[in-house]
Amino acid sequence: MSGGNNTRVVRVALMAVPALLISLTFLQQRIDVSAAPLQNEKPELMLRSGAMVKKLSLGYDPLLADIYWTRAVQYFGGRVGLRGATFELLGPLLDITTTLDPQLMVAYRFGAIFLSEPAPAGAGRPDLAVELVKKGIAANPDQWRLYGDLGLIYSIHLKDYQKAAEAYLEGSKNPNAQIYMKAMAAAVAQKGDSLETAKLIWGEVYSTTDDAQIKKRARQHLESLDAVIDLKNLNQASEIYWEKFGHYPATIQELRDAGLAEGKLEDPEGYPYVMGAYGVPQLNPESTIVMERDQQLPQRNH
Repeated sequence: MSGGNNTRVVRVALMAVPALLISLTFLQQRIDVSAAPLQNEKPELMLRSGAMVKKLSLGYDPLLADIYWTRAVQYFGGRVGLRGATFELLGPLLDITTTLDPQLMVAYRFGAIFLSEPAPAGAGRPDLAVELVKKGIAANPDQWRLYGDLGLIYSIHLKDYQKAAEAYLEGSKNPNAQIYMKAMAAAVAQKGDSLETAKLIWGEVYSTTDDAQIKKRARQHLESLDAVIDLKNLNQASEIYWEKFGHYPATIQELRDAGLAEGKLEDPEGYPYVMGAYGVPQLNPESTIVMERDQQLPQRNH
């Protein structure tokens, strides 16, 4: 490259530095102003494109990422808890931060919390949090904890238990992931009433762990899931019995006699199921199987 070309490149770079500094100064001023609780003017971010900021960074990407992350934290901290506060700049700030430094884990993990928590504790935008974490996973596929963060957002804030289970299960495939990822996948699948899926996952947990306490807990879950599935089937049979005879069965044996139930009709510990009020089947009082509250069948009042 000729000396003249080198000179031109240096001049262009030097001309870009003031523009970059002016942009950052403007950004900081706008964020500071937007943190005022009674601010009526909607804040605007001059540079919303992470790619554009990256082009202007002149190779100082990590430094600028730290600056933007700091400003994101300050912006969030200055508004969180304020009545009527909004967080329009939070998403763009986090996007720019993670574009400048795709490996900045703290921005993905804590940024997702800032975005997903409902107001006034956060921005109330779990959809943006999902986008942020997925961006982090795409850039850092070996970071299994990001899958856990994604599963948490889906289960707690979006109530999408299927996607939550899928996220936990995908993260559990990482050889460095802790066993609780599989346990969480099973738990949220169970909460979303994906009982067979939960059984498969808890079965894998039971067969692959060497931890005695985890194995015991997995076995307890498997037993309770088997009982839940049995009781749901018996409950459906009880409804069919009512449609045929105009009343609910008083005992499990009546379902058997009517040809609506067969097999042992007992829980995994060997205790026979019993019939409760209004034909709702239940665990035997002597059984030690523990069912979560959301696993229990609703009681009928007719």
